Amino acid sequence: MTLKLFMVYIQIHGWRPFAFYSRLTFPRKELSRLISERKYEEAFTSALQRRDVSTLNCLLVMLSVSLEWKYSRASINLKELEDRECTVLHGVNAHTMSTHPSLVLKSFDRIVYNFPHAGFFNKEDDPLQIKAHQELVEGFLKSASSILSYNGQVHITHKTAYPFSAWDIVGLAKKVGLYLLDKDKFMPRRYPGYVNKRGDGPRCDESFPIGSCSTYKFIKL
Repeated sequence: MTLKLFMVYIQIHGWRPFAFYSRLTFPRKELSRLISERKYEEAFTSALQRRDVSTLNCLLVMLSVSLEWKYSRASINLKELEDRECTVLHGVNAHTMSTHPSLVLKSFDRIVYNFPHAGFFNKEDDPLQIKAHQELVEGFLKSASSILSYNGQVHITHKTAYPFSAWDIVGLAKKVGLYLLDKDKFMPRRYPGYVNKRGDGPRCDESFPIGSCSTYKFIKL
């Protein structure tokens, strides 16, 4: 059995190299507007629908450079994935991934999201911050459920201590028709070479303490 792996980079935000953008000649003013507003998925979708190869190439170059500037091993990891014939997608919205042109006609046996995070707005125990995290996870679960294969599973690895436990991952899954199949303690040593990274900011290439955490496995009934 051949397994096809799709690596989806979710929540790409906080890009800094805007000077690099100005040195590229964009095919359309619309593309510049979408990028400045961080609407990367719309830019990809528009280019794919028009079969606009030059626009797609511009986006791919910028995304590749952005990842390499943020993460020291990005180019090495991307090359290894491509050498293994994996499909890598950038700039995919976690809430609308089921309608992405490259995903809309596919179904998946496993959809994995490790340590989802909506970004920092307040302290982690602030109700508004918790609500932002919940909205991110619920939207992801709802979209993931619609592209899940028969007997497929959605996996979310998440911290279990307070205030992260207040996200109520299991409750969010039930709201979109997904139910807990299993819950395993997450142990990084099971995955040789695994190193978690921060999502954004000046310390984005650093790891963060995961503490006590588990992988929640959800299915549709």
